[in-house]
Amino acid sequence: MIKFFKENKSHIVKTLSLAYPVIIGQLGLIMMGVVDSIMVGELGAVPLAAASLSNSLIFLVLIIAIGNSVAVTPLVAILVGAKKLDECGIYFRQSLIVNLAMGLIVFLIILAGVNYLHLLGQSYAVQQKAKSYMIIVGLSIFPLMIFQTYKQFIEGLSIMRPAMIITLAANFINVFANWVLIFGKLGFPRLELDGAGWATFISRLFMALSLLIFVMKNKRFRIYDVSFHFKSINFPVIKKILSVGLPSGFQYFFEVGAFSFAVVMIGWIGANELAAHQIAISLASISFMGVLGISQAGGILVGNSVGEQNINLVRKNGFTAIILGMMWMTVSGLVFILFRNYLPYIYIRDEVVIQIASQLLVIAALFQLSDGIQAVGIGILRGLTDVKGPTVITFIAYWVISLPVGYLLGFKFGLGVIGVWIGLLIGLSCSAIMLTLRFNYKSRKLISI
Repeated sequence: MIKFFKENKSHIVKTLSLAYPVIIGQLGLIMMGVVDSIMVGELGAVPLAAASLSNSLIFLVLIIAIGNSVAVTPLVAILVGAKKLDECGIYFRQSLIVNLAMGLIVFLIILAGVNYLHLLGQSYAVQQKAKSYMIIVGLSIFPLMIFQTYKQFIEGLSIMRPAMIITLAANFINVFANWVLIFGKLGFPRLELDGAGWATFISRLFMALSLLIFVMKNKRFRIYDVSFHFKSINFPVIKKILSVGLPSGFQYFFEVGAFSFAVVMIGWIGANELAAHQIAISLASISFMGVLGISQAGGILVGNSVGEQNINLVRKNGFTAIILGMMWMTVSGLVFILFRNYLPYIYIRDEVVIQIASQLLVIAALFQLSDGIQAVGIGILRGLTDVKGPTVITFIAYWVISLPVGYLLGFKFGLGVIGVWIGLLIGLSCSAIMLTLRFNYKSRKLISI
């Protein structure tokens, strides 16, 4: 390990310098969900279960739009590496059109989908609390997609800290808005779960306006023409964005979809198991957001290297990111094992839920390494603009292997929620192996730009 650090010091420094603002920013985003879970948890197991169900279903469709928005980052990174700076602004403006259109589609799906929650076999109380909450959070998708467009563009230029700072500031707004609206403080009505939804909307609106104003007012971005307007529709560029973005979105969809369907299956078991799942997955998401930063940093550096047409640099940057991701997730797994009996108390005081959650954290610790490798693998392959193969891999890993195994273990072999989580562990491990092998193969030849 010491030899690795000595031989790759410059690549490690570059990766971490790009990764740490993304890691902190991603942790800031996930902390909003953690805070929501903690504050909603004070209302009881049913509201917490409704929040779990709603957020899982929303994220199931939203992740396609978010994955599509991420496409502009490696595309701009490649242009930067190739010294084609004049084309970067074109990609920004077209991605703004694409992302807002995707946001509208997602909102319409949510608006229609709330009428069919009864088909998922959840309790009536959970269904009723989830409906209005989902619509409110759906409205927040529009400012979120504006934020994503500006964020992914400037990160393609290797400018990472502005989005981090704004996201951290939004956490304070989210906490305050939750306190006021969930519990009815300062003369506002007590909205309970719906209050958490409006707090999310307010926080995302703040993020969008703050980053938009920062980028538009900053002189270094003026050469790209980043004002909030549409000059014209450039169909070849939109096609390029979608060719990278849509498969990227479906990569996330197949993984997140597996976890979301796992929520549905766990809901068949009971509200306590569903609440425990929400706690464990919320904690696991914290470590995942960290490795997602390393993934994005690795993808940017791989993209720069593709633009420079340097194969050795492509491979070195990619494998450095994989190793750093493994190290991050190993530490996270140890934390989950050591503190598995204490971490659930952050969310709830129900002893039955806490006991189940502590068992799930052991499995979460085991899949940290695989989760880290597969997350980085997707990022660095996207830096190569290789998205179709990884999309097939994620589909096989989660929908052909993970979910069927989880169902068999959970319901046919009687392991319950533990069996469902073991299925997720197996799917993540398969994905990690296949994505690493693919990067090793694809990175051995130059990519045309």
